[in-house]
Amino acid sequence: MAAAPFVTRVAVLSGVALLMTVGVYGLVAGIVKLDDLGLLLRRGEGASGFARFRRSLGGGILSAAPWLMRFLSVAGTVAMFLVGGGILVHGLPPLHHLAERLAAAGGLLGSLGPALVGTLAGILAGGLAVLVVNLGSRLVRKRA
Repeated sequence: MAAAPFVTRVAVLSGVALLMTVGVYGLVAGIVKLDDLGLLLRRGEGASGFARFRRSLGGGILSAAPWLMRFLSVAGTVAMFLVGGGILVHGLPPLHHLAERLAAAGGLLGSLGPALVGTLAGILAGGLAVLVVNLGSRLVRKRA
């Protein structure tokens, strides 16, 4: 009898995971094709008010797409530092305890402190990785 709730939970969780995956990849596909949509709307023909509106909308999409891509690249980079740093913080007890103490402080520090610790850890780890890769590539070039 206890197996039915477990199966139901797994089915619901799997369904939510599937919907989230399709939704996220669908959103990404839409963003990638945004300029194509803008171009299609911009090239529309006709003299009606709706046709002019479509062309104007297409031009607006074409103008906004590069700005959106720049914003997403910066936001994505920050998010990767935050997530990667958070993973590192959980694996390093002194930083993990610092983040917990900041969270326990409450207020603005309690809200932003742990994220800041994770972000700084991510930036430091990312900088270290870039340094190691650059030094390694220089060594490989010198030997070749």
